[in-house]
Amino acid sequence: MEKQKQKPNNNGPKMNMPRFNMNWIYFIAILSLGLLYFSSGGPENSSMSRNTTYSNFKTLVNKGYASKIVVNKPQSMLKMYVKPEHIRDVFHQSAQQTGNEPYLEVEFGSIDQVEEFINKAKEDKVFTGEYSFDNKRDSEFFTNILYNFMPILLIVGLWIFFMRRMGGGGGGMGGGGVFSVGKSKAKMYEKGGDLGITFKDVAGQAGAKQEIQEIVDFLKNPQKYTDLGGKIPKGALLVGPPGTGKTLLAKAVAGEAGVPFFSMSGSDFVEMFVGVGASRVRDLFNQAKTKSPCIIFIDEIDAVGRARSKNPAMGGNDERENTLNALLTEMDGFGTNSGIIILAATNRADMLDSALLRAGRFDRQIHVDLPDLNERKEVFKVHLKPVKIDESVDIDFLARQTPGFSGADIANVCNEAALIAARHNSPMVGKQDFLDAVDRIIGGLEKKTKVMTQAEKRSIAIHEAGHATISWFTEFANPLVKVSIVPRGQALGAAWYLPEERVLQTKEAMLDEMCSLLGGRAAEELFIGQISTGAMNDLERTTKQAYGMVAFAGMSDKLRNLCYYNNAEYQFQKPYSETTAKLIDEEVMRMIDEQYERAKQILSEHKEGHAQLAQLLLDREVIFAEDVERIFGKRPWTSRAEELLEAQMRADAERMAEERAKELENLEAKKDGDTNESDDAEKSV
Repeated sequence: MEKQKQKPNNNGPKMNMPRFNMNWIYFIAILSLGLLYFSSGGPENSSMSRNTTYSNFKTLVNKGYASKIVVNKPQSMLKMYVKPEHIRDVFHQSAQQTGNEPYLEVEFGSIDQVEEFINKAKEDKVFTGEYSFDNKRDSEFFTNILYNFMPILLIVGLWIFFMRRMGGGGGGMGGGGVFSVGKSKAKMYEKGGDLGITFKDVAGQAGAKQEIQEIVDFLKNPQKYTDLGGKIPKGALLVGPPGTGKTLLAKAVAGEAGVPFFSMSGSDFVEMFVGVGASRVRDLFNQAKTKSPCIIFIDEIDAVGRARSKNPAMGGNDERENTLNALLTEMDGFGTNSGIIILAATNRADMLDSALLRAGRFDRQIHVDLPDLNERKEVFKVHLKPVKIDESVDIDFLARQTPGFSGADIANVCNEAALIAARHNSPMVGKQDFLDAVDRIIGGLEKKTKVMTQAEKRSIAIHEAGHATISWFTEFANPLVKVSIVPRGQALGAAWYLPEERVLQTKEAMLDEMCSLLGGRAAEELFIGQISTGAMNDLERTTKQAYGMVAFAGMSDKLRNLCYYNNAEYQFQKPYSETTAKLIDEEVMRMIDEQYERAKQILSEHKEGHAQLAQLLLDREVIFAEDVERIFGKRPWTSRAEELLEAQMRADAERMAEERAKELENLEAKKDGDTNESDDAEKSV
């Protein structure tokens, strides 16, 4: 019978062995070499040694300074050890500094002459010490090798260490070392639904979601389109300002489709090694083909997709262009990438290469713009879900208070309002907390401790009152909400408006806005007699707007219907002559001067009301639209935004009156209850 093989017993206690790590070998080797490098290896290591000439050696021996002489024939060197009482005479240092047995190293020519000299010294009794021979070969041979090759060994060791780190190998050998540098760094989700994001999480952007919905439908039901001869779109480019939700929209597409999702940034293709970017592009598409159908999302694609230069450097190698060429080939080259959809996001589409934007690579460009009024309401509803708000918060009013805000800005407003309410120990987040949050984000943090003289404070009040007065008496200016002279951020004062969102801007509306901007400088000149640097931001905005009206919108009298806007990236020459440039400058100056004189005229007509407004600002630091209306009367022009603002103010006043009436009723009821209790007590007595 064959003997049965005994199976090893695996039931014993398992020992947790330490994980092998190559870094320890590197560390021990470098440490050992360093110790050998900095050690001399001899017993004389603690004593001082110096080189001297043979004639000086003979002089010192004749003086009786030598205690011992050791001759090394193979090296033609000898060592003369100095007596302790003569150490200072030879080395000019104490015995504590030189060590117990300092010696002099002497190179000689003939051993016979050395022996003859030492024998004569012994006969003359000037040398009575020990005389011996050391026939060992060079004992410092290994040390000399270290001195020569130690720097090279250190450099090679450090190079290997950093290359393993950079290659993703970590401490062990499992990461592939430097050879893994060409692998794709894309993060893969086996199912897009693992992200937990769908179109329900993307508020607003109805147009963008409608355009991208076809991609989701095709991935879910491709038969519906292929039966009609349609082909799956190869790519979609999400274009829009920062914070509008491009990345969120791409994740929602993956969540809705439920297919594998590869996510990476454009900068992940860029590396210090030549050819790595192109290698990572090829590796990414090879991985995607094995998971087809799938989605590849490249965020900030402008990092690799920027337009290629028309004048490349002679003999140079542009790694970014090589990466872009590889991406163009993989997206629509000779190979087929069936079932792979590429989504990309950027906020600088004008800088992308035209070959990348053509149909067949990115079949459609989806514009993800800043949300309008209704979309901002939806975004507020999403971000207000986890926030505890009270009845005073009106989402419609908040949406109108945040024109030009992106989705990220609105999320920041909600978070900042919650922080402000918590700072005030409030149980709920109220309307004023949101208004303070908007002010904080737009203007910056209040600086109530900023030291200003009374003259400076008066100048700021007159300046801000000038803005408020002009905006009140110009038809197309944005309705005023409040004016403040409390320093905030870099501004010493500010005026808040409730702008109407217009699709088109008329010339009259833009001129009214310019006049309102110049109202602060005009008020300083009229009512103070001197101007200051406080109007610098107003003048900058006015100048840019005037140049835009003249050079781009064709709104000047002498340059009618002309637009000199040029979107070329590398354009160093103006698209107009020097004569036209001079004419543009003259038109801009004329336009600004006219609005400045108009602002001074309006202020002169209402100087008494302006003075009251400035004094009210000095007294209270912050005034609201109802205070301006109390001084100037009802605004001659009423817009839809003002009607909503007035309705909101009336609603707030009615709510406060109702709350006050309820408080009075509660107080009266409490008094009646106390009276009844006292009557009952008297009856019982």
